[in-house]
Amino acid sequence: MFELTPWRPFGELRTLRREMDKLWEDFFGGQELVSTDGVWVPAIDISETKDAIIVRAEIPGMDVKDIEINLTGDVLTIKGEKKQKAEEKDENFHRIETRYGAFQRAIRVPVSVDSDKIQAKYEKGVLKITLPKKEEAKPKQIEVKVE
Repeated sequence: MFELTPWRPFGELRTLRREMDKLWEDFFGGQELVSTDGVWVPAIDISETKDAIIVRAEIPGMDVKDIEINLTGDVLTIKGEKKQKAEEKDENFHRIETRYGAFQRAIRVPVSVDSDKIQAKYEKGVLKITLPKKEEAKPKQIEVKVE
């Protein structure tokens, strides 16, 4: 005897959507990304406190003058170029995994920020950008009164 299972086309579409989302996350998320043309993209962490959005980018070995940060509307753009050092004459490289070249990351900021108070610090290969929220974007605590 055969058991019939009803066909659920929307269930299959949801499964396909989850698999495609996972594929995109695996492809664009995680560690540094390397494309076939040798361009690298630094890993970025984004967190939020009640007062600010904090963006951290791993860009070791860069000079601060080679990093550019812009906020246009609600899009934060980080771009720069990690330059390759000159080879030593007496060194014979067996393997080079360090990535060099220009990069650019654009991040949509989910709340209004006070652009005059944005701070950026670069320490131990990590760029930390603090985007203070505008007062209207901060959560308001509403007191409940008992009558």
